[in-house]
Amino acid sequence: MHGDTTTLFLCGDVMLGRGVDQILPHPGDPELRESYIRDSRAYVELTEEAHGRVPRPADFSWPWGDALRVLEETAPDARVVNLETSVTRSDEFAPGKSVHYRMSPANLPALAVARPDVCVLANNHVLDFGRPGLAETLDTLAGAGLRVAGAGRDAEAAGRPAAVPVRGGRRVLVLSCGTASSGIPRGWAAAGHRAGVDFLPELSESRAARVARRLRQLKRPGDLAVVSIHWGGNWGYRVSGDQIRFAHALIDGGVDVVHGHSSHHPRPLEVYRGKLVLYGCGDFIDDYEGITGYEEYRDDLRLLYFVALAPDTGRLAGLRMVPMRARRMRLRYATAGDARWLRTALDRVSAPFGSRVDLDRDGALGVGRTPAR
Repeated sequence: MHGDTTTLFLCGDVMLGRGVDQILPHPGDPELRESYIRDSRAYVELTEEAHGRVPRPADFSWPWGDALRVLEETAPDARVVNLETSVTRSDEFAPGKSVHYRMSPANLPALAVARPDVCVLANNHVLDFGRPGLAETLDTLAGAGLRVAGAGRDAEAAGRPAAVPVRGGRRVLVLSCGTASSGIPRGWAAAGHRAGVDFLPELSESRAARVARRLRQLKRPGDLAVVSIHWGGNWGYRVSGDQIRFAHALIDGGVDVVHGHSSHHPRPLEVYRGKLVLYGCGDFIDDYEGITGYEEYRDDLRLLYFVALAPDTGRLAGLRMVPMRARRMRLRYATAGDARWLRTALDRVSAPFGSRVDLDRDGALGVGRTPAR
């Protein structure tokens, strides 16, 4: 997929905390303060009731499963993940939240094994253990040599894009931000010298122009710009008008890819003015197996997004989406039937955006334009 293009790997929520943390070699404190579950190990038990025994301890590569092989075979130029957990030993549970995610810093190799180039952090779980938990998260990631975007010790750091060098002397610039619609408390916003996330108080076109301007000020010839945004609710395929207008305004302002996430399942995609908008990439790694209630969305199905961009224009040159299925807290290749299900669902919900989702002979999904009526 390389040739003269730059290929990005994008995915949705990587949630290595709670139940996933408990199966890894160095589990942290399992305490929870949820309405019905008070111990993270209960999520492992739900998984085992649904799909069979999970090894404990599992090795650090276990949660990624077959996805690691796909990453090695594809060899993208840059890898961007939404790390949706605090990496901390802190027991300072954020008040007013019903769900808290943390992973032990000693389990960080379970993230590093996928070799992410950027961990975007502007989401609704990175401060689940307060600002001390955020500080430890930032220190732990920095200690492992992992770049971050979207959260920091002050507003300037939280809003600073990460820069990833790629072939040809170019860079991929990644800016991370999030909205209240995804569950980010407004009090988590970084401000002045206060730590926090890069929070968007509204999805106005003027706000989008300001976000795009931040990237343009750093962009050099040949650079590619990605805005990774945590927005919207957990379930449903509807994309709000303000999200569409915001995404379009970002592209109009010079952004090359809009990387949306927050929903528990993949949402529509669009090619706008030749640039890719992913309105929601869905979950990628989590501990949700065995939880019932939204089966019609098949949230057990996950996607690796490989986005090929023309380096001089940033226009979409190709999109390959590889389906996975979560079983026993591990990603495995999806079946042919599962791939067809995903193709049908994404094709249906993306059609109003002028996008057609195809299925190739290898079971991967791609995107084209719907025929004119």
